[in-house]
Amino acid sequence: MKLTDHGVFLCGGVPQPTAPLTPDEGRRRTMAYRILQAHNQSGDERQLRIRFDAMLSHDITYVGIIQQARASGMKEFPLPYALTNCHNSLCAVGGTINEDDHVFGLSAAKKYGGIYVPANQSVIHSYAREQMAACGSMILGSDSHTRYGALGTMAVGEGGPELAKQLLRHTWDAPLPEVVLVYVTGTPRRGVGPHDAAIALVKATFASSFVKNRVLEFAGPGIAKLPIDFRNGIDVMTTETTCLSSIWETDEETKRFFEVHGRPEAYKKLSPEDGAYYDRMIELDLSQLEPMIALPFHPSNAYTIRDFLANAQELLAGVEAEAKRRWPKANVHLLDKLHDGGVWADQGIIAGCAGGMFDNIDEAAQILRGGSVGSGYFSMSVYPTSVPVSLALTRLGVTESLLETGAIIKPSFCGPCFGAGDVPANNGLSLRHTTRNFPNREGSKPGEGQFAGVCLMDARSIAATARNGGRITPADELDYTPERHPYQFDKTVYARRVYNGFGHPQPETKLIMGPNITDWPRMYELGEHLLLELAAVIHDPVTTTDELIPSGETSSYRSNPLRLAEFTLSRRVPDYVPRAKEIAAKEAERREGSNPSDILAALSRVGDAEALLNTTQFGSCVFANKPGDGSAREQAASCQKVLGGLANICYEFATKRYRSNCINWGMLPFTLDAGTPFDYAPGDLVFVPDVRKRLEKGCEDFPAEVLRQTGEKAELLLHVKGLTPDERDILLDGCLMNYYAKRG
Repeated sequence: MKLTDHGVFLCGGVPQPTAPLTPDEGRRRTMAYRILQAHNQSGDERQLRIRFDAMLSHDITYVGIIQQARASGMKEFPLPYALTNCHNSLCAVGGTINEDDHVFGLSAAKKYGGIYVPANQSVIHSYAREQMAACGSMILGSDSHTRYGALGTMAVGEGGPELAKQLLRHTWDAPLPEVVLVYVTGTPRRGVGPHDAAIALVKATFASSFVKNRVLEFAGPGIAKLPIDFRNGIDVMTTETTCLSSIWETDEETKRFFEVHGRPEAYKKLSPEDGAYYDRMIELDLSQLEPMIALPFHPSNAYTIRDFLANAQELLAGVEAEAKRRWPKANVHLLDKLHDGGVWADQGIIAGCAGGMFDNIDEAAQILRGGSVGSGYFSMSVYPTSVPVSLALTRLGVTESLLETGAIIKPSFCGPCFGAGDVPANNGLSLRHTTRNFPNREGSKPGEGQFAGVCLMDARSIAATARNGGRITPADELDYTPERHPYQFDKTVYARRVYNGFGHPQPETKLIMGPNITDWPRMYELGEHLLLELAAVIHDPVTTTDELIPSGETSSYRSNPLRLAEFTLSRRVPDYVPRAKEIAAKEAERREGSNPSDILAALSRVGDAEALLNTTQFGSCVFANKPGDGSAREQAASCQKVLGGLANICYEFATKRYRSNCINWGMLPFTLDAGTPFDYAPGDLVFVPDVRKRLEKGCEDFPAEVLRQTGEKAELLLHVKGLTPDERDILLDGCLMNYYAKRG
């Protein structure tokens, strides 16, 4: 894979350094530009205000989104909005609360005119591909893996407030992104699957932020040789590169997909115009790919399986050392997996929007046919993406074949991807064709001394490993000839089970709200000055949203903001919640008119404490080097705000979506200049004078003072750059809900 960090033109289907037109003219010839401008409401090609064609949410986000939109005056869904139920489906925590959310979802779909996909019918992104994607359209989802570029749809994953904006007939605002050409050539060898290509792409681009907040545009002769499931499998993983969205050339293979799914009208030919200009380029030669493995704790921590096996002692020792640094309570033993001439895994999982597609499971079954997963510690589970996929696999005999090998077939459910299904044993090593292998995302609790490691691999190599009883094996080492079977989509089950009320709201319908579904607590507008107490200081290179608010069993509480907030940073900084609560209690005392001695003492170090007390807002703050990689879940920010959080301080945000979540929940997204030392500790204070006035004036620099617990003071320059006028007003009003309430 080759990266080019300067502009190129695509002329005659071939990348060229020059062309007889300017870069600005060439930019208008990309597929991405044409689709974005067709949805842009601003009249300014460089400042996008996008209205999407459709939206999707799953059951750990749609309750909060609908509650936000209701509080802001929504009367009906103005665009097709699908509510899927693929996250809290099997998470048996909290009694009735999971099914309470589902009942709420159906009642909301009836009341506001939505689409309701019952539990275990489909994972969110499978339903979008099957029923909602269309060439040239745009879809917004409250899940970071909202990616349908291989079907000609530009899709974006964002936090819940951005979906609430669309429900209120407002826009998604962003500067025109740069576009990166992914020029695809070659043909994958036998045993290489879409996850191998995707993991290689993430490895090549993530650490350098090569495609961060840019659009990936896939073109080139190699695309025509890829089945649609292979394309979708690469595309869904582009999220892990931190790109903004993706789009692919469409062709006869794309057309067949829409015809098979009974939607031929959704197809149209998309390709870059001759002379299209790209800001950067990635050359992806499929013929050079090998089976890959991504080690804990990120999809970019990747190697060819052969390189991993040759250096397993050193690489697993490195993972052990990192795990022990992060979680001193855990007794980590991954080196025990090296024995009997190989590296042995305990679990294989093929699941979710990346792994559970028809072609992946079909070929995995072909590799395993006549074999066995064995009767030892190794186990294997397969989760097809939807009931239509399950039906097709059953009718073809694939399900029977897998069951005969000892593999287990499970419902359409995202659980293994986020720690709510097939949690490994302590010190277990799990191989997964899923999207992520972030710390603890598989469900372990390091605070209780637990640890498990997840490696990402393609379904084909997981099947090869299963055939060898758990000894990690690249699929291209096995002698088999894959046979591709045509996929037959049966829409019957959706016709019978999915409620589609778009365009037909029933306003008289009463929302059914279980006792766990609660309104958001009151949030206040930004004060004249800020006094922030550091409640967590994290110096990891990247902090994921899974660390900011864990997934797994906590997901069941996401319709109750206060209960969910109890889990904030619980697996990374266990003392964050009690510290944040203590800070919030002091701010509550200040608002009630008492004079908390701690706040007065701090303010006396920067001025007249009595005068400042009534105009200085006190709250907690998280520092992390680069927060927000991973999930779009808004709760990574909202939980901090519910606990009294007022700001994040970092060198840069890992993703646009996490920064947007902070803004929409009224938390100032402060950044530091690269190289600025931040050697402060929890309990130290940051005073930001005149923060409201400076924000109102559009200032981007905010001089601050750090008040150490030792009595020392230090100056600190904070920045809030690139705010839109709306984002500035949201921060001034205290959150998005306040912003809409203030404007009626």
